Amino acid sequence: MSRVGKSPIAIPQNVQVSLEGNNLVVSGVLGELRLEISAHITVQIEDNQIKVIANSQEKQARAMHGTVRALISNMITGVSQGFERKLILVGVGYRAKAEGKKLKLELGFSHDVEESMPEGITVTTPTQTEIIIKGFDRQKVGQVAANLRNNYRPPEPYKGKGVRYADEVVIIKETKKK
Repeated sequence: MSRVGKSPIAIPQNVQVSLEGNNLVVSGVLGELRLEISAHITVQIEDNQIKVIANSQEKQARAMHGTVRALISNMITGVSQGFERKLILVGVGYRAKAEGKKLKLELGFSHDVEESMPEGITVTTPTQTEIIIKGFDRQKVGQVAANLRNNYRPPEPYKGKGVRYADEVVIIKETKKK
């Protein structure tokens, strides 16, 4: 039995949770999220708490027990508080500018890169070298941040230039010596 899956999830005041067949719907101030519950898992909503129970001791049921509980917890946090990911641009002339639902990046290419944000994601640039991605769906926020980091200029190991997470530590390699 999963240690994570055993603990109940408290439902805050401003969040509504409902079970429609095998779909769990969580709605709050920031938006609404849906999760399809596996047949191996049972979800019970009672007394402002959600309990996730594995139906059997099969490998699939045990694997999904903690995972489903963590997903539901992230959904509740997302619709009530939201998630944010911060990226930093390191390099001479690297700049970012948010323009509505688009992000314009100058990353040393011959042209500027424009990235449009999916629904539910907002992007801000407090300074030219900082990008803050916010949203209520944790998976989308993380995926947008990962795409911005990996698709254009991931941090390189010799000078450390590129797009990196704010909390990321890039280990700089020593150059070859003659």
